[in-house]
This record gives sequence, C-alpha cells and structure tokens, in this order.
Amino acid sequence: MADSVKEMAKLACKALEDKKAEDIKTLNISKISVLADYFIIAGGTNRNQVQAMADNVEEVLGKAGYHPRQIEGYQNANWILMDYGDIVVHLFDKENRLFFDLEKVWADASVVKTEEL
Repeated sequence: MADSVKEMAKLACKALEDKKAEDIKTLNISKISVLADYFIIAGGTNRNQVQAMADNVEEVLGKAGYHPRQIEGYQNANWILMDYGDIVVHLFDKENRLFFDLEKVWADASVVKTEEL
C-alpha cells in the first residue's frame, strides 16, 4: 500500500481529533474490498460538530494536495461520506452511527491505530 494513502488517512484522523471527534476508528478494508484501502469512521455530538469535522478534514487534506471525489450528506450532517478514492471518511451523529454500525458491517476489516499509519 502506498505511503501516500497511509499519510492521507493519518492526516484525516488528526483533522478529526482536532475537532474533538468521538471514537475515531480506522478500518483497513484493502484485503476485503476494492472500494478503498481505508474506512475512517468517527462520531460527533451534533450537526454543527459533524460539519466542522468534515470541513476540517477537507481543509487539512486539501492543503496536502488531496481532494475529495465526492462528499455526500453535508447538509443533513447525520452521516457525511467523504470519498477520497483510497480512503473514505464516514462522519456520523450518535444515533446514525449506532443504527448503521459500520464497524459491525465491516467486521472482517482490521482496525488500525492512527500511530500505525
């Protein structure tokens, strides 16, 4: 896996930490899916925080030269999906994170600590 993908994932996690994202999980899905190499999943307490998390990820990755292919769900901010190709960032409010439970859906993926990226 390219170092640039790991760097992009690490930058996204740091951007989420800067906005006090809750329970940030990085899933390595490269061995089980062609969708991406990593899913980054994080939660926020309210709409404003979830949008601020998305804004910060976009700003930090943009400054590093990474731009999203697509961003979905920004207006409602109950589940924002940010597609960067090799990584996909999922930002949830508490209720939708519990409902969709991506960690369970992608249980075959390995969890990666930010320090390991």
